[in-house]
Amino acid sequence: MPAVVGAIKVITVSSSSIFNVGDVYAMNPESYVKTFAGGGSFNTGNGIYIDLNRSTTIVRDTDNIDQPIVDEGGI
Repeated sequence: MPAVVGAIKVITVSSSSIFNVGDVYAMNPESYVKTFAGGGSFNTGNGIYIDLNRSTTIVRDTDNIDQPIVDEGGI
């Protein structure tokens, strides 16, 4: 069902967002992230004590594409 939309002021739209005005069948934002974390990462809680003593995170990523993003033509 069509809608009547008044004035819209868009200040900013981030790179992982979708902005649409009007009728739409499906909206599918996509975002891909690669995270590297060493020992002691992602800890939460009260009173955590971590002693890693020279901990090192070594990342060897020799490929250029991890997972290709394929446009499915808006399906």
